[in-house]
Amino acid sequence: MPLKTMRNIGIVAHIDAGKTTVTERILYYTGEIRKVGEVHDGAATMDFMKQEQERGITIASAAITSQWKGYQINIIDTPGHVDFMIEVERSLRVLDGVVAVFCGVNGVEPQSETVWNQAQKHHVPKIAFVNKMDQQGADFDNCVKMMRDHLDANPVRFQLPVFEGDNFTGLVDLIKGKAYLYHSGSLKEEEIPPAYLSRAAEARQELVEKLAEFDDELLEKYLGEENVPEEELVRVARHGVLNYLITPVFCGAAYKNIGVEPLLDAVLDYLPSPLDKGGIVGFDIVEKEKTHVRTPSPNDPFSALAFKIIHDPFVGQQTFVRIYSGKIKSGDELCNPRNGRDERVGRILRIHAQERLELQEASAGDIIALIGMKNTKTGDTLCDPDHPLLLEKIQVPESVISVKVSVDSQSERDRLATSLKKLGMEDPSFKFFTEEETKEVIISGMGELHLEIILDRLKSDFGVVAMAGEPSICYRETITKEAGADMRYVKQTGGKGQFAHCLIRLEPNPGNGFEFVDRVKGGAIPREYIPAVEKGVLDAMDKGVYAGFPVVDVRCVLLDGTSHEVDSSEMAFRIAGSMAFKEAFRKANPILLEPLMSLEINSPDDYLGDLMGDLSRRRGKISNLRRFRKGSQKITALVPLKEMFSYATTLRSLSSGRATFSMELLNYSPMPQDIQNKILGEKKKEACA
Repeated sequence: MPLKTMRNIGIVAHIDAGKTTVTERILYYTGEIRKVGEVHDGAATMDFMKQEQERGITIASAAITSQWKGYQINIIDTPGHVDFMIEVERSLRVLDGVVAVFCGVNGVEPQSETVWNQAQKHHVPKIAFVNKMDQQGADFDNCVKMMRDHLDANPVRFQLPVFEGDNFTGLVDLIKGKAYLYHSGSLKEEEIPPAYLSRAAEARQELVEKLAEFDDELLEKYLGEENVPEEELVRVARHGVLNYLITPVFCGAAYKNIGVEPLLDAVLDYLPSPLDKGGIVGFDIVEKEKTHVRTPSPNDPFSALAFKIIHDPFVGQQTFVRIYSGKIKSGDELCNPRNGRDERVGRILRIHAQERLELQEASAGDIIALIGMKNTKTGDTLCDPDHPLLLEKIQVPESVISVKVSVDSQSERDRLATSLKKLGMEDPSFKFFTEEETKEVIISGMGELHLEIILDRLKSDFGVVAMAGEPSICYRETITKEAGADMRYVKQTGGKGQFAHCLIRLEPNPGNGFEFVDRVKGGAIPREYIPAVEKGVLDAMDKGVYAGFPVVDVRCVLLDGTSHEVDSSEMAFRIAGSMAFKEAFRKANPILLEPLMSLEINSPDDYLGDLMGDLSRRRGKISNLRRFRKGSQKITALVPLKEMFSYATTLRSLSSGRATFSMELLNYSPMPQDIQNKILGEKKKEACA
């Protein structure tokens, strides 16, 4: 396909706004499927995982390709639940445009803001689709207002909803000046109904006025009260979208098949092609400061980013990649600059949810799956071995909750390790490790639902029945004052010994992570041993000193030291660095940090008192309370994760099932001393046991 006729888009939204239903209708109208599958029936094409079908939610992003009016549209349907935000993050990293779906009743919800901000961070142009306009209480204009107020967007109505009584029956296209009404599920273009003529004229005037801000020719016609042709409005609107100046807003009811075809037309008209997005910048693998630009052309050297991995029982590991430049054929050799290994392309697949189409070659701008990538992980660059470069990695959020898992036998334990490794390859926000002393397996993730899905997949996908213990929190350790240590490591066992001496100072470094500063003068420690000291410090930080949790926000200054020309070695200085860090850390008034969650609750007014009282008992601090819609308010609060286990059950009970919530990690915060002492006591009991 010519690059100008290609669209790589994502469907993003808050959970239950209707993303998957919208995607299902897109696939139906583009001819990819013959029968529409519904989410509530567990039959949606994009929700093909067993866990998605059982719960009626999207868990993993799914890619599919469709055709519309001679254009190729690569679509990624993303999850809306906060526990699976890594799926949104890595999808947005490789997409060119986004359709943001909003519920016509609830408008901008907590995760709407999260995914919107993620799209902003990756500079992805957006159009908006207000869904569920057929439901009671749907308010198109209020949704547009909420987008303006809460998302700092510049939403512009490109359509108006049409009602017959209380029934949503179609829409008015303000660009074309026509109405699209639905009768028995089919779309018919008609003149604008008389009852909507005045409102449509006013809305079109507002649309032209907004667009005239970005184009001098259009401004002249607007001021001269000339009629502006459709083609000129589309041209200026496209310029506005591609430059993040406006967000066109469309409406519909995907479940009733209303508004999907005009939305597809809008994807072609306003969202960018790979050519519009332009070249991508990568870093030289030798000279780190030097950059290379790869343009979206099959003639440039090959470059691609691996953004998702799936282990398929039939074809093996599928590595999803976005090709930024060049072309690729089966059998080609690629370079992975992260590990310096070459990868051979076995097969090239275009994925249609569960179905696969084998390709002979693929080119710049496309999203495909590769078979045969044995040493590639999420976020890795794949490039031409003769023209290597390194693309920016995908940012992975830190896990915030952990549980211990166990199995019945040693053979099951071996299968558990293999299965967890595969799940970790698929989902970089999922972590696992084995405690050296107790040999217990600890799994960590983004929330209770995340870990629940992992345990379910172990059983259904890999046949491993794992029993989970009580959830535990991934705390952090840090220091509150400066302290130093003068550590000498000497070991003599006959023959060559071990000698290392280093003097370090630790300083608090709140919010800035770990820093290592070398201030050794006069070659007191040979240059080749300085990195070994830093590695030793990192070893100690990883395992923790105070209570066995990772250390964060510390600056380590290496001041001085001595070496022995025979007995000194990298290992000796690594051990000395670790020992010095531990000694200085204990002197620096260490404290524990706990994950602090940003919590948003949407609740009817009747339950606000009970919910706010419950938050107070959970050590929550309410930071904002604002009107969400008529009869409902939004509570924004900061609450420690430790207090939020099983909160969904409590919320349902307190609000008779009418309130909803979402939360995400904000930062790590010092915990009260009494709770800190309790955790330290539990750690000591575990150590004694």
